[in-house]
Amino acid sequence: MSLERDFHQPQRELREERVTMQLLHGNLVLGFYKDEASATAEHILKAFALGLYDTNHIFRVDKNFVAQVADCSTNRRVPGMTEEQKAHADKKIKGEHVGQTIKHRKGTLSMARYDDPDSGTTSFSILLGDAPHLDGNYCQFGELISGFDVLDELQKLETTRSGIFVMPKERIEIMSTFITGGSGEEKSCAEEKLRAESLAKELHDIRAAKLPSKK
Repeated sequence: MSLERDFHQPQRELREERVTMQLLHGNLVLGFYKDEASATAEHILKAFALGLYDTNHIFRVDKNFVAQVADCSTNRRVPGMTEEQKAHADKKIKGEHVGQTIKHRKGTLSMARYDDPDSGTTSFSILLGDAPHLDGNYCQFGELISGFDVLDELQKLETTRSGIFVMPKERIEIMSTFITGGSGEEKSCAEEKLRAESLAKELHDIRAAKLPSKK
């Protein structure tokens, strides 16, 4: 097994769900920790399920540090939100402390926030390199599963600095997102089976009613 492959092995067991973020530059596939930072993982997964990240963008690309997804409340290109979307986009998530055993390394998903550790909403970063100074200070809730080549392409883009932020000159739009795996998919399959069985029974009853009686 190569060192490169070892480096990208998840640091903790992951949930079954996978989130795919589709960019013009390629796809980023995200995985979420099963036990550590579970409330944060649930919060971000729900935001994806609500479609909040569709037409949002990666507003920050600081080479060898972070690629940061903007918060969803004001940065989506598509106008308007449902009441449920707005409530979730504005909801603040309590900061979860996962300690320093999970490292901020290339591919780590880390919650963005202000100075208040409980001020995170829907903005998060994908690490572009090692950042040990973040360990124990920012909440790591998952890892990139595939798309490391896409991260490398993003780091080649021309950037400009605005205060503390290094931002790409072109908009890196998240064109669409989808979730695979997990209980949601299993539930969907079960519901489809139930609907199919119900329809089959209904058709059977209709046909039986039209058949002549043997009596």
